Amino acid sequence: MTADAVGGVWRYALDLSAGLARRGFVVTLAVLGLPPTDEQRCEAAAIDELTLIETGLPLDWTAEDRVALRRASQHVARMAVEHAADIVHLNTPALAADAIFPAPIVAVLHSCVATWWECVRGGPLPDDFRWRTQLLSEGLRSCDVLVVASRAFARTVATAYGLKVLPQVVSNGRQVRPIVSGSPATESAPAVFTAGRLWDEGKNIAVLDRAAARIDAKIYAAGPLVGPNGTSIACQHLVTLGSLSSEAIGDWLARRPVYVSTALYEPFGLAVLEAAQARCALVLSDIPTFRELWDDAALFVPPDDDNAIAAAIVRLIEDDTRRAEWGLAAAQRARTYSIEAFTESMDRIYRGLVPVARTEPTGVAAA
Repeated sequence: MTADAVGGVWRYALDLSAGLARRGFVVTLAVLGLPPTDEQRCEAAAIDELTLIETGLPLDWTAEDRVALRRASQHVARMAVEHAADIVHLNTPALAADAIFPAPIVAVLHSCVATWWECVRGGPLPDDFRWRTQLLSEGLRSCDVLVVASRAFARTVATAYGLKVLPQVVSNGRQVRPIVSGSPATESAPAVFTAGRLWDEGKNIAVLDRAAARIDAKIYAAGPLVGPNGTSIACQHLVTLGSLSSEAIGDWLARRPVYVSTALYEPFGLAVLEAAQARCALVLSDIPTFRELWDDAALFVPPDDDNAIAAAIVRLIEDDTRRAEWGLAAAQRARTYSIEAFTESMDRIYRGLVPVARTEPTGVAAA
């Protein structure tokens, strides 16, 4: 299974690997891009039957050119041979374009530059995105099964790449984090919180920063301000916390802050799911994915309207009862996105591709 250590794909890969290990699978996790942090390495080491390999290979959205990505594809294919993989799970589907793999390919598309550009910027793709989009298109057509995490994103992907068949939809799931009271971050006043790749224009943090100027409560934002591609953002009104550990984010969510996402582009949103599991009231941008996943369980706001965003936040922080009701609604909806259902669905896809004689776990499920 391929992964990266930059954003939600890491969390996705570790949660899935842990679920698969409980089902008897053995997983080799090949990390592309920046190396994992020490904390991430410890997280991986805690999962039985998981081997972590740091490849140093480029990601599809950071590779200099197609040649570099071809080398990465061929390297991953060789790893699949060396580890006698029964299934190859690519969280970077472009890797399927330029290599021959020894086992069926399950490709999961978490995002892509073409659909990101359409949602965030619009207009013709820049030259640097065109070759990446062409390569991904070839990769999508080379895999045995293509999976995405929401129906809204499935439709977007099918339109963007001219797919005749919609990708399979498997909603992401997260292990519910135990809520520990008495967090060192606890304050008496209600908090407002967001988390993610703050530098990513698709997260639309600039609008949330403007909304923060309109309310008295502090809005705390966890995540990096500078991306691996050099993109950065400077926030004037948000209280930025930098990159926090998974445990530290859990401490913040344990306070049940109002959780806000003003994203323009979000194929699923694992951070929102984690906040909902912690019974945080949600204020979300009114985009198709969030409507699909959280309709009637969140307050929705126009993603470009900082006045409306600020007003929705104030409605919740000034009314304890309303905030608790929306937090409960979010938690109830979050139960439908369980780690068990997620793992079961992926398990079923894997086994559908493996010959009948090999449907029992035989050593290596993914590489």
